[in-house]
Amino acid sequence: MSEPSQGAVQPGPIKAVSACPLCEGSGGRILAQTPHLRVIWPDEPGHPGLLRVIWRGHVAEMSDLDPADRLRLMDAVWTVESAMRAALAPDKINLASLGNMVPHLHWHVIPRWRDDPQFPASIWTDRPDRDGARSEAIRQRVRDRLDALFAAVTGAFKS
Repeated sequence: MSEPSQGAVQPGPIKAVSACPLCEGSGGRILAQTPHLRVIWPDEPGHPGLLRVIWRGHVAEMSDLDPADRLRLMDAVWTVESAMRAALAPDKINLASLGNMVPHLHWHVIPRWRDDPQFPASIWTDRPDRDGARSEAIRQRVRDRLDALFAAVTGAFKS
């Protein structure tokens, strides 16, 4: 697969760090992979549409990358966002690069709906409706569109 707006390339070696879960494992179902990054679906039950764009080398911060790699990573994040908007039609997309729990550079691309139990707060806030009807309705809405989301992301990274 290729980077968005780039020619076809083959994945290169991953610079791994022992005990880093994003170096040692895929992090979820791989939807797209390039020499520099991978896009995964982590299958988080509370947030079924969440995808992650993970840098392949072990770095913690955006400023650890050179300017060309920063742009390459952000172009991939924006490509995933566009594919998500087309496939899921959320009310909003949240982008987050926290790395507090796993200090390996990765971006969360999160579809949001006005009727999700945490909206407009972060998905990491307490959920007043943890397993309620609103949560289940959104999970079902996303599950019904996952194949379209996966196809859109995979297709966006093909040459």
